[in-house]
Amino acid sequence: MSDWTAKRFWKVASVVEVEGAFAVELDGRGVKTPAKRPLRLPTAAMAQAIAAEWDAQEDVINPNTMPATRTANAALDKVTIQHGEVADMLAAYGDSDLLCYRADSPEELVARQAALWDPMLDWAADTLGARLLTRTGVIHAPQDPDVIAGLRARTHALSVFELAAFHDLVSLSGSLILGFGTALDARPATQMWDLSRLDETWQEEQWGEDEDATAMAEVKRTAFLHAKQMFTLCQSPE
Repeated sequence: MSDWTAKRFWKVASVVEVEGAFAVELDGRGVKTPAKRPLRLPTAAMAQAIAAEWDAQEDVINPNTMPATRTANAALDKVTIQHGEVADMLAAYGDSDLLCYRADSPEELVARQAALWDPMLDWAADTLGARLLTRTGVIHAPQDPDVIAGLRARTHALSVFELAAFHDLVSLSGSLILGFGTALDARPATQMWDLSRLDETWQEEQWGEDEDATAMAEVKRTAFLHAKQMFTLCQSPE
């Protein structure tokens, strides 16, 4: 990323098709990742989003304003060489999924968790063929190994670019099911994020808002919504 401290040196960022993929060029010169790999994108839509980020740079390149570029770089420089490890790590969330660990009190929180989280577990059973069971408390209780194996297979089936975006959907929400639900449009991404914050929202209602925690949550929310956008952009139009 240190190379990105350079000043803008190009006039136009454009998208070109190269060997069945899409590349971003700066005045005709192809963009490369930090590891010096050619930046090759699976769809024109993703390439156009990245080109727009480069076009928006002014005097000094600011990587903090280029989230699509960062996600593509992560896909090519990291996930490409660690796909199996990343997929296994994300699939493991299913065995301790946020949606499965429930409060035993107060009754209002217990009821809210059931009302809002149970439908997503039902969705996973119907759509993913994965019925995860709920537990009371925070002590880990393993899920059915066959169910987790099915979720692992689905995770491994994701492409490099899908998995890079999926990583953030799962890790930021703390839930493999919410990650799949967001990726597959079970509900709008904003609603999925709110589901992941159910316990925190409850605490805020009881004790008031913590400004620092709220600010950090907003940063994570923005990253979560970006991850959903990137997952969508790497899907080829039907």
